[in-house]
Amino acid sequence: MDMNEMSPLFVISVAAELAGMHPQTLRQYDRLGLVSPTRTAGKSRRYSMRDVVQLREIAQLSSEGVSLEGIRRVLGLEDEVANLRTRVRELEAALADEMLNRPGRRVFAAGSQGEVVSLRAGTRVRRENAVVVWRPLERE
Repeated sequence: MDMNEMSPLFVISVAAELAGMHPQTLRQYDRLGLVSPTRTAGKSRRYSMRDVVQLREIAQLSSEGVSLEGIRRVLGLEDEVANLRTRVRELEAALADEMLNRPGRRVFAAGSQGEVVSLRAGTRVRRENAVVVWRPLERE
């Protein structure tokens, strides 16, 4: 079994003690959706270390006067930031892989149909140099 910060390890009494809270407070936060521990087959709560850290953060924000709705929004934004950071790392890795697999192909231009064309560094797009002559019709 792979153990990490998300592994559900702690029963409610241990999680409450680690967070410095009463178990009833943890039940309330679960009902409100602030911290949602995983459940066993018997429906008992199991808290991860990440849940305990989140409970401590809730306690800190609450002691600073932030309402439970405010805390919910803060936690939601923190989750969103974490997800976006993960996505940025994924995109950076994909870009690095692409640059390694296609060395020298980092220059782009617009093609004749408006598509994006990848060029080797130091090359230019070939342009059409056709001359169009226009003369107005002579009136009689």
